[in-house]
Amino acid sequence: MTTLPRDAPDLAGEAWRLMFDFLMRSAPQRLEAQQRHELTPNDSRALFLLDAEGKPIGALAREWGCDPSTATWLVDRLERSGLAERIPSPGDRRVKLVRATEKGAATKNDLQAAYRQPPPELTSLPAGDLDALVRILGKLRAG
Repeated sequence: MTTLPRDAPDLAGEAWRLMFDFLMRSAPQRLEAQQRHELTPNDSRALFLLDAEGKPIGALAREWGCDPSTATWLVDRLERSGLAERIPSPGDRRVKLVRATEKGAATKNDLQAAYRQPPPELTSLPAGDLDALVRILGKLRAG
């Protein structure tokens, strides 16, 4: 019995499902890193979008895909943990900017290092497979 060649959308769908399933299976590794810092996944995501210059709550809400009251709640949580702070805007003292503190920046670095540790399933692949995977994923990054 001959099989018909699959078309690109079918292959892309299968590739995405496999990548997504792998990311979901490896989520406990990322969650463990977050829990070491007493962060939730949403706290972590919010922290990663803060920088040293600061952004108004409204801009953060748009980036985070939530309403301003939810952004305020997230900022309050990060601020209580010492990871973020509110500062006056240099252009308008009525506006408060939210930025990562030194502790917040250090926490982001620690989380990033933990997130970038490859899961065992990945490190056990043969070098040729890893070369192919790096090449393919590099194309997606450039794309």
